[in-house]
Amino acid sequence: MRTALVVGNVVSTIKHSTHQSLKLMIVRPVDEKGRFTGKEMVAVDTACSGRGDYVLLVDDGGASRIAVENDNAAIDAVIVGVLDYMNVNKG
Repeated sequence: MRTALVVGNVVSTIKHSTHQSLKLMIVRPVDEKGRFTGKEMVAVDTACSGRGDYVLLVDDGGASRIAVENDNAAIDAVIVGVLDYMNVNKG
């Protein structure tokens, strides 16, 4: 699980059958200070997030399919929560 920033959404008139009725967002992984740490990716949104939200992202295919409750889904990443704030204690 990692943190990411929602940078956009995906609009599609034709989707894979396992993506029907799922909201797709564009996210970019970030570190604890909000700095980008990876490339943008498409994620299924199960947490009602929006552009500019920091989110918890599951980017493992197996765990993602469990999160959307469909073992046959063609999904690699899922937004499972919206972060209100981040407080990192290193020690």
